[in-house]
Amino acid sequence: MADLFHKQAKQYSETRPSYPDELIQFIRSKTPDHHLAWDVGTGSGQAATSLAGMYRNVIATDTSQKQLDFAPKLPNVRWICTAPNMSMAELQRDVVAEEASVDLITIAQALHWIDLPTFYQQARWVLKKPHGVIAAWCYTVPQVNDTVDLVFRRFYSDSDPYWDPARKLVDDQYRSIDFPFEPLDGTDHTGPFLFKTQRLMDLDRYFTYIRSWSAYQTAQEKGVELLRDDVIEDFKRAWTEDANDQKLVTYPVHLRIGKVGNLK
Repeated sequence: MADLFHKQAKQYSETRPSYPDELIQFIRSKTPDHHLAWDVGTGSGQAATSLAGMYRNVIATDTSQKQLDFAPKLPNVRWICTAPNMSMAELQRDVVAEEASVDLITIAQALHWIDLPTFYQQARWVLKKPHGVIAAWCYTVPQVNDTVDLVFRRFYSDSDPYWDPARKLVDDQYRSIDFPFEPLDGTDHTGPFLFKTQRLMDLDRYFTYIRSWSAYQTAQEKGVELLRDDVIEDFKRAWTEDANDQKLVTYPVHLRIGKVGNLK
């Protein structure tokens, strides 16, 4: 996973969406205790930063030190660079030493990159039983307005050959991803549950977001420029249809959430 993002770590930290307060509050309301949260695949720390205001301590891990370098320095967050395939021994040595000591695990826009059988074994070991919560979410393609979105859909289709196959799990809103946990009290399934996050962007920032894609980096390495001059002109015509250069960009966020129960 780290190799896909370290080259554009700065762009990624600047343009990756923050997550809606409603999402974080919903997750917090489902954990009986708020002592320790572990944010897996933290990137530059968007989710961990939100958790830091609600949990006494946060462990935030990622396989890319370059992305972690862009994370904010917070007194109750421990930032750790881990191996791409972290063993149970490395988990206990570097991340969480005690079994059943973590109230919450979060994975924001990263579950599709993870070796799930190994990770789920580790999650069951660290989470408190039976009410330890695991929450994984992804955001799908941005929505601006009908005109811009039409250009974007054509562009996104052209980018398809350069996405890792795991991207299909995101396009599917995590519906088909393996998630072997119990529904929370008061729910009869583990999601996906829909939330939305929004931010104002000008067109340059919108292009910076596109350039932060792993698919954009992959295409460039193959000698392909996805944002060709004609594509940029199409976006410019769509973007400047009205006089408002700053547009509200909406990202749908899809949450899978469950509790560990008494699973071993």
